[in-house]
Amino acid sequence: MKNTAYQTLILIFALTFQCLGQQKITLSQAIQTAMSNRQNIQAGKINIALQQLQTEALYKKYYPQISLDYTYQYNPILQSSILPVGKFDPSLPSEATERVQFGTTWSQAVGLTITQPLIDFSIKKYIAESRLQEKIAGVTQAQIEYELAYEVATSYINIGLNQQQISSTVLDSARTWVSYQLQKARFDAGKLLKSDLYKALINHNNAKQKIKDAISKVIENKVYLLFLMGNKNANMEIDTIFFKQDLTFKNSSMSSLDSIPVFQQLIFQQQLTALKIQTENTKYLPTISLRGFLGANQFTNNFNPIEANSWFAYSNIGLVVKLPILSGEDRNSIRQQLKMQENQLGLQAKDKQDQFTQEATIANLKISNFQIQMKTLKENLFLSHQSLLIVQERVEAGQQTASYLNNEELELQRIAYDYINIQKQTWVYWLDYLKSSGMLSLLWQKN
Repeated sequence: MKNTAYQTLILIFALTFQCLGQQKITLSQAIQTAMSNRQNIQAGKINIALQQLQTEALYKKYYPQISLDYTYQYNPILQSSILPVGKFDPSLPSEATERVQFGTTWSQAVGLTITQPLIDFSIKKYIAESRLQEKIAGVTQAQIEYELAYEVATSYINIGLNQQQISSTVLDSARTWVSYQLQKARFDAGKLLKSDLYKALINHNNAKQKIKDAISKVIENKVYLLFLMGNKNANMEIDTIFFKQDLTFKNSSMSSLDSIPVFQQLIFQQQLTALKIQTENTKYLPTISLRGFLGANQFTNNFNPIEANSWFAYSNIGLVVKLPILSGEDRNSIRQQLKMQENQLGLQAKDKQDQFTQEATIANLKISNFQIQMKTLKENLFLSHQSLLIVQERVEAGQQTASYLNNEELELQRIAYDYINIQKQTWVYWLDYLKSSGMLSLLWQKN
């Protein structure tokens, strides 16, 4: 009877998972698929491309600047000037002056102005700032991918652990069914109290419910994983070989905080602030450019834009030097603010570094401790199971009480629950260690 119940439940379990999934997918494939399909990842890539275009646009500040100007103007009152006519006509007193109007009623001007920057130190700094903004956009995108990979890995591992839990609870259900049948036989023979039989049935019902709970969790995590992957095809099976690896990190030197995007972001922002201070200093430096103009003017007393012999061409070319003296800004205050911001970002980066180091250290210690506990619980689980088999035989032979058997079932279930819980905690801290040590990318970069 024991073998029949056990084989039946195992068969049901096997058939259930044969229907649930057929296409095996590794964790690396799951993460890469999620990164390819998630809309926020694609949006982040567009942001990087936009920043790159802004950098390219800054290089055009080195190009010649060309403008075409045209003006058609009506002068109802002409400008007057005072001329010292006494200086030119001896017949008049030397102090004599006369008001003279210059210009015509109508005038127009058209011309082409070309300015070629020769020396402008700020352009180079602005380009360097934009390059750093590209890096910041890149690590911001990497942080989104980093968090997504962590979510995918968490869901993937939960599926695997819940499937292992199903295997364990199926064995529990088969064993509790045997215990129940043993006690039912004694109850039918009038050798057992109904309360003991009910306790055996409760143990069995609890074991069956744990199977349902574990299956439900598998489905929930699979739905969430498919959502993260942007894939609606539920015909998927995880790679159980992944769960056979050693979770202990004996070589902590493998960790690299520089690989953590949020830490890189703080470093780049600190560098950007330092560069902005340099850019601010370039505002005090002179700029030199070459400027040329080619155009023509027309002057007429009548409205006639095309009157003959009224156009006069003129041009000029020159070197323009500008040295800022007063700009209406408190530049010292601006530089002090930027310097304080640079120090602030440096302190934040140092704090993040200490935080990640502390989290990685604790996670590694937790993993080592949990693995020791798992080894002990695994041994206790085996011993408790062997002890319960002996108790079942003694109950069947009438040499042991049913109450003692039911208590042994509860104890075995408790040990099994502790083992599964410690196993889950070990994987949680394993992921936390990868995340805090900058090694999370190993999950999707390796095959």
